[in-house]
Amino acid sequence: MKNPTSSSPVPLVAGGLLALVGLALGAAGVWLIVLGGSWYYLLAAVALLLAGAMLIRRSSTALGVLALLLFATLAWSVWEVGFDWWPLAARLGVLFLVALFVVCPWVTRSLGGGQRDGVENADRRVRASWRRGGGLALSLSLVVCTVTLLFSLTRNVHEVEGMLPVAQRPVSAMGTSSNGVPEGEWHAYGRTGFGQRYSPLTQITPANVGQLQVAWQFRTGDMRGQPGDPVETTYEVTPLKVGDRLYLCNPHQSVIALDATSGAEVWRYDPKIEGALALQHLTCRGLSYQPPDATSNGTEPDSCANGKLFMPTADARLIALNPDTGAACSAFGNGKGQIDLSAHMPNPRAGSYYSTSPVVVTKKLVIVGGTVLDNVSTHEQSGVIRAFDVDTGALVWNWDSGNPDETAPIAEGQSYTANSPNSWSISSVDETLGMVYVPMGNQPPDQWGGKRSPAVEKYSSSVVALDLATGKVRWVFQTVHHDLWDYDVPSQPSLVDLTIDGATVPALVQPTKQGELFVLDRRTGTPINTVDEIPAPQGAAAGDHSAPTQPRTALSFDPPKLTGRDMWGATLFDQLACRIAFHRLRYEGRFTPPSTQGSLIYPGNFGVFNWGSVAVDPQRQIAFTTPTYLAFVSKLVPRPDDTQLMVQSDGPPKGALPALNENFGAPFAAKLGPFVSPLGFPCTAPPWGYVAGADLTTGKIIWKHRNGTVRDLAPVPLPFRMGVPNLGGPIATAGGVAFLSGTLDDHVRGYDVTSGKQLWESRLPAGGQATPMTYTGTDGRQYLLVVAGGHGSTHTKAGDYVIAYALPQ
Repeated sequence: MKNPTSSSPVPLVAGGLLALVGLALGAAGVWLIVLGGSWYYLLAAVALLLAGAMLIRRSSTALGVLALLLFATLAWSVWEVGFDWWPLAARLGVLFLVALFVVCPWVTRSLGGGQRDGVENADRRVRASWRRGGGLALSLSLVVCTVTLLFSLTRNVHEVEGMLPVAQRPVSAMGTSSNGVPEGEWHAYGRTGFGQRYSPLTQITPANVGQLQVAWQFRTGDMRGQPGDPVETTYEVTPLKVGDRLYLCNPHQSVIALDATSGAEVWRYDPKIEGALALQHLTCRGLSYQPPDATSNGTEPDSCANGKLFMPTADARLIALNPDTGAACSAFGNGKGQIDLSAHMPNPRAGSYYSTSPVVVTKKLVIVGGTVLDNVSTHEQSGVIRAFDVDTGALVWNWDSGNPDETAPIAEGQSYTANSPNSWSISSVDETLGMVYVPMGNQPPDQWGGKRSPAVEKYSSSVVALDLATGKVRWVFQTVHHDLWDYDVPSQPSLVDLTIDGATVPALVQPTKQGELFVLDRRTGTPINTVDEIPAPQGAAAGDHSAPTQPRTALSFDPPKLTGRDMWGATLFDQLACRIAFHRLRYEGRFTPPSTQGSLIYPGNFGVFNWGSVAVDPQRQIAFTTPTYLAFVSKLVPRPDDTQLMVQSDGPPKGALPALNENFGAPFAAKLGPFVSPLGFPCTAPPWGYVAGADLTTGKIIWKHRNGTVRDLAPVPLPFRMGVPNLGGPIATAGGVAFLSGTLDDHVRGYDVTSGKQLWESRLPAGGQATPMTYTGTDGRQYLLVVAGGHGSTHTKAGDYVIAYALPQ
């Protein structure tokens, strides 16, 4: 009697599916070989086709073929990526599951020695197939793969272990910290004008940080998604703490004062933004504070002699507010407590120039930079830096990078230089040395620079030291030559005194998008750590050129050059798609010029470091950093004229919003986007985000650890610790704990500064893409403050939360 298992359709269906997969994999494998890539995929396709054919014939030879394929794939995978679990899993996962299915009894009991039918019963057929060795070999291959994957889970191949040095200077036990800011307060974006993001508070330590709990929570009532909002509507604010109050702004530009200990609202100011604005970003990174005038008795009506808050708005105003009441300081500016930042601007267009970052405040000046529309046209407003009298709002000097030698206040009827490089990030100031340190952006468009002037070439993507009294350039250090990658200087410089060869050197630490931490003497701009000029890829687009070399410093987070083996995907198939895409793009390493072919830009303009900068401990002379690694694709699209939309696939933008990346007036528009697989996963292997500790005196990276999970990024919310990108800065404390909320998995975390070990985390109700801060309340407790409102461009969850954490009372 014929055994029914011999007619089971399972081998036929499985064989047919394997054959189809083999055909598809083979076609793609041939394409990859033609492009100069790996032969593995074609060879694997041949094996799958053979195994599929054997299964259709009900031959147990299929088991041996699959075993050989799995062993070969394991060997190839280890050769390519070593014992790195995620790349191994992506290469082995599909084939492992196929082998696991085929070795099961519902397949093997229907297999024989190649006969389509026979008179043996099912049990004898199974035993016969195993005796022929195919089943045993396949089972053994599964065991070996399992052991290898389990072993790779124990390996931290991307980790760097080490211990940062202890304090080189004694920490003050009482009184004030640098720049006269009381220890329990936070008076500027980076706490002081030095931009260190460091607090001298010591109550929270590695021993007790795990006990932190929510002390209070406040909701601002401001959410993204309102009419006229650009995609990049974001909460990026770091609140100030002055006296017993907190001061913050929200994306739609309201200013709010809270009681620092209870979180209760004290007052709210609405600047009443009017009109449709051509906004590329809608955010407010923070306010600025002028302490009270020591010579004033503070009794003058509406004088704001007890201090001022400065708020730059999305409609290009700078408003001065009374910290006590929230009322405008009428003595400042035009009698309404504000000045018009659009004055003397060329190419006027509401919303095309504004300041997203807090201004610099000194004893006499308020210094303002701003952002211009990026990659919209070659006819944008000026990137001028202006200094106003802190009391009256009168213009004192203006430094225009397109006309850098003329810093006297501009004459009536004159305009600043159109399209000159701007400074959209946060500047730092050293009043003792008399300099403000300005991180500079690029001239639009970012990807084509064939018509840049000598002044533009000199000051683009540089950190520039300006004289506080005159606005004249004291020194300039360029971080990228002839920038074609949107590698503008994104981070606030951190000022710190370092001990070098036994001498104290006033230093400046400048993080960059391309991953450098330039450490300079802030008196002269001279590098403290070695900076070398490295040959760079050539061959820019028509009408343009590439710089022959680019600077690289000893303290560099520059990732290794990508190869085909670095391509990743959730499965074998989208990894193959990424390999094909990689070989189709132009890529010669960092600084590969944009092209009409499409160029791979790695690191991408998301930046290894961005506006969150780093945290610098001035006592230990170290930096707590958050490097991120994402690749982007930059493709130039020739423009036939100055009006046609070339890259706006959804048609013209709504309302007054600008047509981004069209580059009207330039020869090329630009298509920009992350380098991802067809399934939406990054084509580069994880980790994509780290925390890292660096010794600033030696220029060495001491430790580096994966940071964050894919819980809020993957289709299934699994908390795999793969290391995810970060957008937002860290803070460090004298207690030995650092904090970070900007990772894209909606958590705030605490770390041991010495080792980088994560000590504490708390789930946030929305994305925390802002830099935290810390302060002392009236109850004597140290508070950690986190703003969680989400980020439109990174698609983290929207919210409006201000959350304070503290140790239990």
